[in-house]
Parts: sequence; C-alpha cells; structure tokens
Amino acid sequence: MNRTRTHDRRRSGDGPRRSRSAGRSPASGRRPAAAPQGGEFALPKTVTPALPAVGTFAELDLPARMLAALNDQGVTEPFPIQAATLPNSLAGRDVLGRGRTGSGKTLAFGLALLARTAGRRAEPRRPLALVLVPTRELAQQVTDALTPYARAVGLRSATVVGGMSIGRQAGALRSGAEVVVATPGRLKDLIDRGDCALGDVTITVLDEADQMTDMGFMPQVTALLDQVAPDGQRMLFSATLDRNVDKLVRRYLTDPVVHSVDPSAGAVTTMEHHVLHVRDEDKQRTTVEIAARDGRVIMFLDTKHRVDRLVKQLLKSGVRAAGLHGGKSQPQRTRTLAQFKDGQVTALVATNVAARGIHVDNLDLVVNVDPPGDHKDYLHRGGRTARAGESGSVVTLVTPDQRRDMTRLMASAGITPQVTPVASGEAELARITGAQAPSGVPVVIAAPVVERPRRAASGAGSSSRGRRGRSSGRGGGQGTGASGGSNRTGAAQSRTGQSRTGQGRPAGEAPRRRPRRQSAGGSTGSAA
Repeated sequence: MNRTRTHDRRRSGDGPRRSRSAGRSPASGRRPAAAPQGGEFALPKTVTPALPAVGTFAELDLPARMLAALNDQGVTEPFPIQAATLPNSLAGRDVLGRGRTGSGKTLAFGLALLARTAGRRAEPRRPLALVLVPTRELAQQVTDALTPYARAVGLRSATVVGGMSIGRQAGALRSGAEVVVATPGRLKDLIDRGDCALGDVTITVLDEADQMTDMGFMPQVTALLDQVAPDGQRMLFSATLDRNVDKLVRRYLTDPVVHSVDPSAGAVTTMEHHVLHVRDEDKQRTTVEIAARDGRVIMFLDTKHRVDRLVKQLLKSGVRAAGLHGGKSQPQRTRTLAQFKDGQVTALVATNVAARGIHVDNLDLVVNVDPPGDHKDYLHRGGRTARAGESGSVVTLVTPDQRRDMTRLMASAGITPQVTPVASGEAELARITGAQAPSGVPVVIAAPVVERPRRAASGAGSSSRGRRGRSSGRGGGQGTGASGGSNRTGAAQSRTGQSRTGQGRPAGEAPRRRPRRQSAGGSTGSAA
C-alpha cells in the first residue's frame, strides 16, 4: 500500500524533523482542543474515512487457515473493537484504539498483524512485526492469545522479556522469528548486543501504551520506534489515553483510524463498584474474612513487603494464598498465576504488577486492600474482573483518613460507587464480598523443587542442548515462545509446574536451594 509519511521518524542527521509545535496554535503555543476529563487529550481527526465495521470474522480478508483456527478456538463473533478496527488494520491503516481491559484488544491488533505477515519469512535477527508491551505478564498473555493463529499460518514468534534467559531469547531471534512480543528494556538489550535489528519491522503495535509511559519507558519506546521501517503500519491500543500517549500518537501515527469502545472511565455495566468504610483496627480482620470467601479473589496492596506479610497471615489463617510482585522471579510469577488459575490458590495478593496483562476466567471479585494511587490504577486493577461480558465487583477498603482522597479518585474515574460502612463478621460484609470466618488451620501451598541450571548452559550454545539443560529448571522456553515449527510459544503453560511460588516451602526441603532459585530469573523487579 502506498503510504506517505510527512515527517522523519528517525530524527537523524540534518534531515527533516517534525516541529515540536506542530498542531499548536501559533498565537498561544497551545493546542486549541480542551482536554477531556482525567487529563485525556482530544482524539485526532481521521482524514481518510474508515472502512465500516463487520458483523462476523468471515467478512474479513483473513486467511482460511486463520478463520478455521478462530472456529477451533470457539471465537465466533468479533467484539466491538475487533469489528471496528480489523477491516482498517487489515488494509494497512494506522489505528488508535481505546478500550477497557477485557474488550478484545489483543485479537483486534493480533489478527491483522498475523494476516499481513503471513507468507513472509524473517531473516535471522530481523523480525517483521513487533508488539511492545509494558510487563512480562502481558507479553506472555499476548503470546498465548496469538499462538494458535500464528501456528495456523506458519509464523514463528519470540517472546522477549526480562527475568528470563537472554541467551535463549537471542537464540530464538537468530533462528528467525517473524513476530516479536517484547518489553522495551529487554528488546533494547538484545539490540545493543547485536542480536536483533528492527529495520525490517513493517507492523508495530504498542499495547497498553499509557502504562509504558507511566512506567518511564517513553525514551526506550521512542528509540525503538525510530528504528522500525519508517513507512510501516503503526497500531496503538490502550485503556486510557493521557497526554503522554498524545506525544506518541502525534509523532508516530499517520491519519489513524480512531475507535473508542467506551469512555476512558472504563465504565462496565456488568461491574459493581463498592467503597467499604472500615475502622483502622478492624481492617486486617476484614481483609482476612474476604480472602476466606468461597471463590477466588485478587487483592491489591501498595508494596511487595505488605503483600508478603498479608500472604503469611492468610496462610496461617487457613486461606490458600500466594503473592505476586516484582520481587519474584519470572518462573515464580508464572507458577503463582498457574496455581491461581487452576484453583490451587484462591487468594492472589499482588502489587500493581498484576493490574494489567492477567486474564483469569470467572473472576468475580477484586479487592483494593490499599486504595490505588490514581484513577488509572483503579481502572486497571478493576479490569481483572467483569471481562468479556462477565460480571464482577471491585471493592475498596477505605479507612477514615483515606475517604477524601478516595472520593476524588472516583470522581476522576467517572464512577459513582456504593458506599457502605462495614465491620468484620457483619452480614453486610458477607453480602457484598462473600466474606466468612477462615478455618484457622494453617495451610501450605506446595510446589515442586526447581533446579537451577549452571550458568554455562544459558549461553549462546546449541538451542537443543539449552532446552535439555533447562527442562526441569526455570522454564526458560517461555521467554522465547516460538510458534510454527518450534513449540516454544506454549512453554509458559507447559512448564509452569516446574517453578515455585516462593510460598509455603515444604518442611523437608533444603533451604540452601532458595537463594539460588531466587536469582534464577535474573530479575530485580523490573517489568522490562
């Protein structure tokens, strides 16, 4: 498709460069459009009319094998964001899509990316399509979601994230991968090592772009975008669009098709919002009773230390709990999520690392034990429930000194919650959350021992040798995730049983293995 870019994305040498004042009023130096609520920017106007939405996947120009794979996966009817954006993204248009978590954004960009890449073959170290995401968990979720369709059309993929073997990921890129799903930091590391070059990337997706800017990845993201093919297709998807995202839109998207599933407040008709006023001295007991409910719950706290303390208390009280935060290695985090999804763990206690990129079917309760810092964090925490048309509740525990800030936060989010004073043991607490008294019988969440391979096996040696060396270890294959000829993409699911949550070590296990296991992921908590 003949597409003309009117500015130099690479910003190198003395070539043309887009003025920083582009789109501003010459009189005042400010953009004339007023910012909508929550600090959002005015969506850009589309010059070229968008193609109409479709009613079924069969109406789209998708490969027959991909349509068959959709049917095999039980995906029969497109969600609104898919129906609206896919006709245009398949035609090569740039896309700006806003939709709450669980609205179907992954297939909205993923199907077009795969369909337009199908039939091409990547050279070693030179991928053809790139998906940038802010966290490891979201990278794995995107990989898992796209794997059946990538296999259907014979595409190879590599998942490039921190906390996993960089040597194994470099090996996947050397073998050739058409599609790369990556966090910015690890991808930059591989480029700096000479293991990856982005000059052949003609389709680029930024998923959850607002979180990438919030996490301070803007310089890395722009540096990566400046390296992809300048005349390629760009798609940006996010649940919220603030002014940091505005910079990306104006600099990298050309005449984008704009689609917004719903307002940025993320209001979901199947989601209930409750603010429970609790006393300081009763908050801990209230939290334990909610965690002891029948059914799963995600509980959010501010820091990893508070997460670890609450997990210990819940385990002592008889609640099958596990923690998830940036201090855990990637194999531990993968194992914990697998235990939560299969029901071994019923209370997942997490920091904001779990606020995006985690999908658990039939999760009907999210609890903010510590209120979030801003309305965007609230929306993304709450987005773990009421996904894809399901129902759910978001409950926030608020002490007297937090009430004013919480009122302001809800107003910024555009949400009017149900406010209820509660206390532990009360019927009203049980009605809203299903809270009940815990058994009081301590529990242990058992996990198999993870043997850490010797560092020499993680180098740039033979890939088959590396796989044998790690098969009972830290599940490094999930970091490379290949679809098509190699079966590495699904490794996150198949190898989750090989890692530990770090919770509830059996009494007979030698403690000397723990520090080795903690360092296996090579992660210090960075999402990249």
